[in-house]
Amino acid sequence: MSNALGFGRDDLRRLAGARSFERGLGYLSCVSALEIGERTITATVDGTDVYGVELTEHEGGLTGWCSCPYGQEGNFCKHCVAVGLAVLQQSESVPKQRAAATSRVRQLTTWLETRSRDELLALVKEHIAADHDLRRRLELRASAAGDDPSAVRERILALLDTRPFAQYGYVEYADARSYGLQAAEAVSALRTLTETGRATDVVGLARSAIEALARTYGEIDDSDGVIGDVADGLAAAHLEACLVAHPDPAQTADWLVDHLLSDLSDATGVLLPEYADVLKAAGLSRAHERAAAALRENPEDWAAKDLMDQLLRMEGSVDALIALHAADLAPSGATHLLIAQELERAGRPAEALDWAERGLREAEPDHGPDPHLVDFACERYIRAGRSSDVVQIRREVLLRRRSLTAYQHLRTAARAAGCWEEAERTRALDALRADARPGENVGHPGSALVDALLDDGDFDAAWDAATEGYADGSQWLILADRTRDHRPADALAVYLRLIGPLLTRTGDATYERLTELLLSARACHRALDTEYEFATYMTTLRTAQKRKRKLTALLDRHGL
Repeated sequence: MSNALGFGRDDLRRLAGARSFERGLGYLSCVSALEIGERTITATVDGTDVYGVELTEHEGGLTGWCSCPYGQEGNFCKHCVAVGLAVLQQSESVPKQRAAATSRVRQLTTWLETRSRDELLALVKEHIAADHDLRRRLELRASAAGDDPSAVRERILALLDTRPFAQYGYVEYADARSYGLQAAEAVSALRTLTETGRATDVVGLARSAIEALARTYGEIDDSDGVIGDVADGLAAAHLEACLVAHPDPAQTADWLVDHLLSDLSDATGVLLPEYADVLKAAGLSRAHERAAAALRENPEDWAAKDLMDQLLRMEGSVDALIALHAADLAPSGATHLLIAQELERAGRPAEALDWAERGLREAEPDHGPDPHLVDFACERYIRAGRSSDVVQIRREVLLRRRSLTAYQHLRTAARAAGCWEEAERTRALDALRADARPGENVGHPGSALVDALLDDGDFDAAWDAATEGYADGSQWLILADRTRDHRPADALAVYLRLIGPLLTRTGDATYERLTELLLSARACHRALDTEYEFATYMTTLRTAQKRKRKLTALLDRHGL
């Protein structure tokens, strides 16, 4: 891009969602300490507290991290939006700032290269004395360079120890990132050992590391997937070492089977098919024998079934794979879909469609049919020009599962068949109306009827349905937001009704929601040319809420 940034306003809106994006606009003036590096952008944002924000540009797009509670849950929050917008405002200077960052890195590199050995040694000693984590990582590298495998093992397992990061036995989201950076050093050490001719040692070391991480994975909040990446790295390091060291195939098969059948396998990235060249025929035979024995002992063992699934796929045994899954069909039709997909991949489309249709017939009403099974069958009907069959399936799904998604799929199918406006839409709306009678939605999620009318853009009909009692609070808000330009008086009544209960509550989230509703109410008054009424209303509200200082500051920030 001409501004040397890999993102724009639309990207920020997509990452944050419309509501967080709009809220981020109000925090643009609260951004400070903005620093633009080669790939990262850091800043602080003054919200209900002072939060640190870091944006990182990758080849695949932009990611954001924030120290606010919402950001700590892994969300791209309004503070991330504000920092992104602040950068976009000065996009013309970004190339210059990034050039300066590159220059600082180059200057530091040059300075380090011109230091003597004694000066560099003194510098390293100074930093390892003050940085425990750095000292531990360097100790690992020193151990790896030696000839004592037990010392290396001790250091690697120390890097995977969660105790220094855990509070009350659990690594919180805020600490998971730091732990992940430390644990990643174990992956680097294992790969270095393989590269330096010690692959045989790495096979055992990697297995110990994988098992150690797997045992503690459930005690870590890995919302960002950082620890999952470490687990994948350990699995990759183990595989790389096996490919170099050529360990005994049968013994390797036993370890893989033991691991994959254990409760720890979900936390790691160990995949049996990747070991085909390591296991060879003898190892695969041993793994098959072990998987079959596990299934005989317990036919309901999902781990053993999954292991056998992987083995049969590696062997290319399509009919055996189908028999494995046909013996235990899910009530949703999901297993029928799996079999249909396998048959289609094997070049047997007629059998595939037969299984899909069987799944639609046999799916139990309380569990299915699986949406992906429905899509599979409909896509094949469309290819065959059977549009009326698609409409029939989509209609039956709507009658079973009366939701907006089902309505949208039926609308698409019926429009393609040319029968939507004639009768299908009326029939579908009648079905949704019958599914939720007026007054039954109080305190519960709103009906799909209002969602469908909103999705159709039939706002007048949506208002009528809402007035009859088919809407909940969130649907009323959506209806007001979408129609306030055309029905400002009706929208204003909704906003005021939603504002009332919030005035008796406290908390940052309540104050922010209250502010949003007040801004919407002000927009309605402007459209009605009754801003004087809103001014009077706000004077009364501020007087009644004057003890809530955080709310007052938020209202001041938005000019309310």
